[in-house]
Amino acid sequence: MNPLVVVGLLVALLVVATAAGLVWRATTGRARQAAGSESVTVSDLAPGEHGGTVATLLQFSTEFCSPCVATGVQLERLAAALPGVRHIDVDITHRPDVASRFGILQSPTTLLLDGGGTIRARVGGAPRIPELRATLDDLVAAAPTGEHS
Repeated sequence: MNPLVVVGLLVALLVVATAAGLVWRATTGRARQAAGSESVTVSDLAPGEHGGTVATLLQFSTEFCSPCVATGVQLERLAAALPGVRHIDVDITHRPDVASRFGILQSPTTLLLDGGGTIRARVGGAPRIPELRATLDDLVAAAPTGEHS
């Protein structure tokens, strides 16, 4: 094979890989608005738990996911700072039915639920906290005053 063709193919492969990496980096951790109006009952996924009156940060983690631990700490802090917001962590290591139901392809994955359990946003990967906070602030502002407790 001609050496110029080989070099050209390697350069093309490098360009494609770089572009794919940039796209992945730009989309990972972003809070994407949910398309439908699917509702989630938190107690079905985490027995004994209940969602927040304003919002719930429903985190799906796996047993050997190191970013999941840091994400859990960040989400717990965020929930503690906002009235009526709770953080629930669900381990899906041995629960492929849950992963399939919600289309979870990576961990952590976080669903932002409103006070009624409707999925409002979805974050694949470690969330970008300022972006998630802005979405939560909108939910808190829209919630009736009595639900902030």
